[in-house]
Amino acid sequence: MARPRLSRPTNAELAILRVLWERGPSTVREVHEALARREPVGYTTTLKLLQIMVEKKLAARTEEGRLHRYRAVATEADTQRKLVTDLVERAFGGSTAGLVMQALSSKAASAEELEQMRDLIDRAQKEKR
Repeated sequence: MARPRLSRPTNAELAILRVLWERGPSTVREVHEALARREPVGYTTTLKLLQIMVEKKLAARTEEGRLHRYRAVATEADTQRKLVTDLVERAFGGSTAGLVMQALSSKAASAEELEQMRDLIDRAQKEKR
């Protein structure tokens, strides 16, 4: 029996999703060329990953004659939100603070990023009142 596919994208699928988010609907060749600029990847690998992504409902395909055009199903923000929610639950036992503290201790944030975080904390505190 085949294992059920996870709806969570793999690293390779995320790379393809980034291309689709940046370019919009694209052919296999267009996705492949964009990926190949970053690191070597085979055309058939790109094609197979896109086919798997359609099965997982991460991407959708439309046919234009012999041409197949792929697009991301979810937005970048929605995908990031789902991945972070999953990470918070699995790795931090549901603690958002644990994730943030680990992230800040692992890699320095820029002054601009810290200001954005302060703004988010201020908004969250106002919403709790």
